[in-house]
Amino acid sequence: MSKQKSTPTRTSGKSIGVRIYYYRWFYVMALPVLVLVTLFNYLPMLGIRYAFYDYKPIGTPAFVGFKHFQTLFSRDAFWTAFFNTLQISVFKLLLTTLLAVVVSLMLNEMRNILAKKTFQTIIYLPHFLSWVVAASVFSLILSPSDSGLVNAFLKQIGVLEAGQEIYFLASKQWWRLMYYIIDVWKDTGWGTILYLATLAGISPDLYEAAEMDGANRWQQLRFITLPALYNTIITVLILNLAKVLNLFEPVFVLYNEAVYDVADVLQTYIYRQTFGVGVPNYGYTTAVGLFKSLVACMLVLACNWASKKVRGRGIV
Repeated sequence: MSKQKSTPTRTSGKSIGVRIYYYRWFYVMALPVLVLVTLFNYLPMLGIRYAFYDYKPIGTPAFVGFKHFQTLFSRDAFWTAFFNTLQISVFKLLLTTLLAVVVSLMLNEMRNILAKKTFQTIIYLPHFLSWVVAASVFSLILSPSDSGLVNAFLKQIGVLEAGQEIYFLASKQWWRLMYYIIDVWKDTGWGTILYLATLAGISPDLYEAAEMDGANRWQQLRFITLPALYNTIITVLILNLAKVLNLFEPVFVLYNEAVYDVADVLQTYIYRQTFGVGVPNYGYTTAVGLFKSLVACMLVLACNWASKKVRGRGIV
């Protein structure tokens, strides 16, 4: 069998200057993105140094070393926010991933194209609502007043009596459950896109061959569909772990002082330490943000390492 020879390109063996000039228009097209990434992603990283300074709006920054890190490690409010962030983010990630896979499999099994596209559109739409609008809608639905649909329904079926209404978004017992329900309603449909794309790429010949061998629908799902989704699920989990601690807007628009113990996360903690005090100490809040970024980086590396151990390769 003859070996296939690679076809040399016009720039093969040329100097780097010649190659850059040859592809100059590609670099020009990439330039706006490069400028935006540099301005809004890399240049702000220079502010990390203020985690080691006592930096306030007035006065000259004074170098304090690891003072801010010692302060944050000694504050109970920080640790409460940190563990709340981990618990809410990880459970949210696992829940939305699981439901997105389940919904994708259900959509993939639908044979009526019109019904499938209609259902897809319905579950996608909530993603395009801002969290402010979603919070406003669910605040009305969960309200303890007479206009609250949930409390009105519970009173109608006899679960609650007049005067026993539940303020779901101000209850430590109920807040997280309500948050997960709202988050699932809003983002699960959007999360199905990658999985549906993967399912569409599975060869129909595999299902036909399995059917000829006597495999039922459950066996086809178990031995063909799920293995095809496996790599996509792992990749999505690893990528989402990078932003698992960046939880702000959905919590900020839904929480209040009554549920700080179960709802306060690192981003909202940083916000309150910056804008909720008389003279903010940007050095301290920068230290909190830097610690959060380091933890997120370690989570990604740990998950990538686990992926290499389980399936023999990672994505980093």
